[in-house]
Amino acid sequence: MKAKELREQSLEELREKAKSMDQELFSLRLQKATRQLGNTAMISRVRKDRARVKNVVRELELAEARQS
Repeated sequence: MKAKELREQSLEELREKAKSMDQELFSLRLQKATRQLGNTAMISRVRKDRARVKNVVRELELAEARQS
């Protein structure tokens, strides 16, 4: 997922995506703890994608604040 693609989405969609990524990350960590996770690189990928989403959300919030 690229930041350019994320910037095309609405703020509400991005917040929902961040929330679902939080849940996915929790699930992956739980699978890792119970040794059911085969591909541990998934955790890093989800963490980085979540960080991208949160950065774009913050950019949009700051842009709205400047316009007000």
